[in-house]
Amino acid sequence: MSLTTPQHSTQAHACPVPHASPVETGVTRVALYTEEFAADPHRAYREMRRRYGSLVPVDLAPDVPATLVIGYHTAVQILNDPEHFPSDPRSWQKNVPSDCPILPMLEWRPNALRSAGLEHTRYRQANTVAIDEIDLFSLHSAVEQVAVPLINSFCERGTADLISQYAFPLTFAVLNSMLGCPPDIGQQVAKALAAMFEGVDADKINTTLTNALFDLLTRKRAEPGDDITSRLLAHQNQLDDAELINQLVTLYGAGIEPLQNLIVNTLLLMLTDDRFAGVGPSTRDALNELLFTDPPLANFSITYPRQPILIDGVWLPAHQPVIISMAGCNNDPAIHDGEYTDNNSHLAWGAGPHACPAKSVAYLVAQNAIDQLLDALPDLRLACPADQLSWRPGPFHRALVSMPVVFPESPPLKVF
Repeated sequence: MSLTTPQHSTQAHACPVPHASPVETGVTRVALYTEEFAADPHRAYREMRRRYGSLVPVDLAPDVPATLVIGYHTAVQILNDPEHFPSDPRSWQKNVPSDCPILPMLEWRPNALRSAGLEHTRYRQANTVAIDEIDLFSLHSAVEQVAVPLINSFCERGTADLISQYAFPLTFAVLNSMLGCPPDIGQQVAKALAAMFEGVDADKINTTLTNALFDLLTRKRAEPGDDITSRLLAHQNQLDDAELINQLVTLYGAGIEPLQNLIVNTLLLMLTDDRFAGVGPSTRDALNELLFTDPPLANFSITYPRQPILIDGVWLPAHQPVIISMAGCNNDPAIHDGEYTDNNSHLAWGAGPHACPAKSVAYLVAQNAIDQLLDALPDLRLACPADQLSWRPGPFHRALVSMPVVFPESPPLKVF
């Protein structure tokens, strides 16, 4: 694989380029935001690979072109090359309409996710310190304290929707606890972030997030605690209010929607695959397999090349989004051999300088949430055939609309 720029490359002139830029005018692009794509993305990835190879021209929203990376080795090189592929979108968004539905998801913010160089280092340090001080042993107890009352709220009925009645309220409550955020503020943030992932209400999202999180900062300055927000406020890098708010936006964005989907999608795998019935592969095995085969954040890790660059025989234009398909790359036949146990080579957590700093926390919460539910309701099963479940459209997530289940009516669990 070659990475060359016009200023330094003789290869670009000596050899013909087999493909034009994936985002130039006239190229047929694959729409990632449609219900058709959401219903069967893996068929779409296979067709993309057959037609385009490792780099695919896509639309993230109507008339919002990007390049989707579905080749594993290509993605790893891009993710580990922030010099050529920085994550700062400011040059790109200059020409993006303010009402673009996915602008709140991609636009520049003063946070680790959307910055490069020294700015990225400064934000990343503050986030890493704040997250690393989470007590994982106490977190195990925190998940149980949330899970048991949730299970008790529906166990006597024999039916439930595992998203609205379990996975979402659990991730919401646990994240609020880690951030020291009262439920009233967290509820505002959760609604705004759900709209952000789906690309709706773009004009209202930033205002809602800013107001809610400024309120949180005000409360934590008055009463600091043993939580992520207080540690960010106290960090030696001295982030200002705008920077603090945007670190929290990132933490909420990564901590609610993807974690909820990780729990639900892993449960779907375990309830529909006979290998996980009875004594068989563990929850940990199921999580590893799901992260490989159908990661909850399917397409993300967005970068913007500084200048036109040749990669895999394709010219990528400057300042246009290059989005890594974790789902497509993990299922790349070049590396996908069906071995998932203790295999952490997947890209579900990203890679390189922008890799997820909270993967141990997310993994622990998901595993404990699943184990709590299945221990309490071991005969849990889907209330409908799996192929009748509906997936939410959107270019980034892999998310069910709902997950109805049935089980024998059970007495409430004891609350300790």
